[in-house]
Amino acid sequence: MLSEIKAKLLIVDDLPENLLALEALIKREDRQVYKALSADEALSLLLEHEFAMAILDVQMPGMNGFELAEMMRGTEKTKNIPIVFVSAAGRELNYAFKGYESGAVDFLHKPLDIHAVKSKVNVFVDLYRQRKAMKQQVEALERSRQEQEALLRELKSTQNELEHAIRMRDDFMSIVSHEVRTPLNGLILETQLRKLHLAKDNASAFTMDKLKAMVDRDERQIQSLIRLIEDMLDVSRIRTGKLSIRTSPFDLSELVVNLVESYAAQIAAAESVVTLQASEPVIGVWDEFRIEQVVANLLTNALRYGAHKPIEVRVYSEGNEARVEVQDQGIGISAENQKRIFQQFERVSASHAVSGLGLGLFISDQIVAAHGGTISVESEEGSGSLFRVSLPL
Repeated sequence: MLSEIKAKLLIVDDLPENLLALEALIKREDRQVYKALSADEALSLLLEHEFAMAILDVQMPGMNGFELAEMMRGTEKTKNIPIVFVSAAGRELNYAFKGYESGAVDFLHKPLDIHAVKSKVNVFVDLYRQRKAMKQQVEALERSRQEQEALLRELKSTQNELEHAIRMRDDFMSIVSHEVRTPLNGLILETQLRKLHLAKDNASAFTMDKLKAMVDRDERQIQSLIRLIEDMLDVSRIRTGKLSIRTSPFDLSELVVNLVESYAAQIAAAESVVTLQASEPVIGVWDEFRIEQVVANLLTNALRYGAHKPIEVRVYSEGNEARVEVQDQGIGISAENQKRIFQQFERVSASHAVSGLGLGLFISDQIVAAHGGTISVESEEGSGSLFRVSLPL
């Protein structure tokens, strides 16, 4: 409401009795009256407060009322304050004309007409309150507009995130259904074939050598399923901050040597050769299972994208860090793709049909980060890739 806006009034006169009389005339509960005995004192108040109007005595020692008004009109903060002049001089001096020239909105002669003074002050106070209320409304509208724009931006961002999440979900479900179907189809076909042999009492299909081959094939398919499920569980653990890291001292070189030896069948299937440089022990305190998971992911990717060319694996220490490097000579990774391959459900290359959920590098990056380390890539499209894991000793 307008009455809630408190108006400040300034009265300037070199005679204290005049100030007191004028204050008694215009003061009300919803107004605050400031008194000044000189122009200098008035200027100090004008710079400190926002006034609804100023009532200035014309004849004052030092700077008179006209000079004070001209200074007010030349200052940004005070140029719009309505000025009413008061003078005891006779009308014949034509002070009113000079007052209007100085920027006054009205001119009063002493002795003052009580009703006229009250009426004029009421008008200027009401005008001030209306301007103030309008300014507050404009500011409120501007704040509301800015809040609405911010809300729209937030809604747009949320919408984009939801659309991205839906696309990721759809891509993920598509990948999962394909990846899970592959080992399951293998197991189903194997089961159907065995049922067919059993139905025909074909005992020759179950010799020891053939049984061993069957078990090996089943184990590979089951391991594929377990790996897919473990990857999905790891992502869930990472999202909920429950990825467990159980550290103990071990030799990183020995771990990588054993891992590469265990990958002999995969290396042969990829028609590749892996050269290992791990001559010196590299002892540190890490989670052995998780670090093996990281190196296995990098080696698997090198075999997938290495174009059947030789792969180099190096283990060494430098300064206070342990390093594992896996370098291939395959398809390489563009600069643009290097920025996204450590995200969820991203592949090194969308144009190459390869298995996997696109989670390996994301999980590896999170595991290495949980150890206080880093994983980086150096690559050019068509020139192979070098992945480097750095772990604090």
